[in-house]
Amino acid sequence: MKRTMKLLAVGSLLTASTLYGASTAACAGCHGQHFEKKAMGKSKVVKDMSKADIVAALKGYKDGTYGGAMKGIMVGQVKALSDADMEAIAASIKGGAGVPTDKATEHAAAAAVAAAKVIDINAKACDPKRIQQEDLGNKKVVDETVLGLRKTSLFQEDNVAPPTVKNDRPAPGASQRFERAYVNAPPMIPHSVEGLLPITKDNNQCLGCHMPDVAKSMGATPIPATHFTNYRPETVLKNGELVKEGKVVGLKGDIGNVGDIKLAKKKKLNHLYQGRFNCSQCHAPQANVDTAVANTFKPDGLVGDLKAKSNLADMMDDGVQ
Repeated sequence: MKRTMKLLAVGSLLTASTLYGASTAACAGCHGQHFEKKAMGKSKVVKDMSKADIVAALKGYKDGTYGGAMKGIMVGQVKALSDADMEAIAASIKGGAGVPTDKATEHAAAAAVAAAKVIDINAKACDPKRIQQEDLGNKKVVDETVLGLRKTSLFQEDNVAPPTVKNDRPAPGASQRFERAYVNAPPMIPHSVEGLLPITKDNNQCLGCHMPDVAKSMGATPIPATHFTNYRPETVLKNGELVKEGKVVGLKGDIGNVGDIKLAKKKKLNHLYQGRFNCSQCHAPQANVDTAVANTFKPDGLVGDLKAKSNLADMMDDGVQ
């Protein structure tokens, strides 16, 4: 009987340690194999926290009562964890075993795979058969049920409703990138943004994964060079006159004629240009929903690396001195 109990106990420990490793594998990419790093240079060093503090932090992330700069990322990581999972993870961290090397690299490897592939989210909308079916020129009779986006009678409002939207995108670090809609189009957000929005001047959690020095290790799209460049003309008020790029263009309160002002000389910065701080102004999360109509738009030149990368800096240089 004792031998049986010992075997059961050993089996339980082995199973538990496997679960611990699996549960903490994704953490190592940011926190380090032994939780010795500040994630993105911002978080606490987890190995220095007590077990109780680790559990309290995990529970706080889950219920939204805890967290600062990393809150948005952590919400997605802990939302499926039970209280028992959190206790097990904290015990594993404080046990000092660390994440096995293969597990520590597993998350980064998965991120690299996600980064290597891009998904064409317009594939179904651009399907030639669908386009032909919806082409009004192919129909002998065109009635109100095929006009507009509702696809229903204009005289019946009972069943008119927007399509059901599924906001079930994967967590950051677990999604595949979307193919750009056209060359140098702002890439759309392929992952959940739960807890990441709104972006403010004091809180931009996108930078934690997308800054160029960390993006590769996270499998994220790096912020391009254009976002670290100021292309706007230098404008100052001098002696009551508005001076743009050294040329007087008007008086205070009147910008005057700026049509003859050439593009400004670009100014490369060692920090993110503040005119670009609001990421979600151009980059938007995508809902999992079928499009109402087919799409006949075909972008020119969207081939190869341009499906997932930008050459906008080079294009801008063509028109900037």
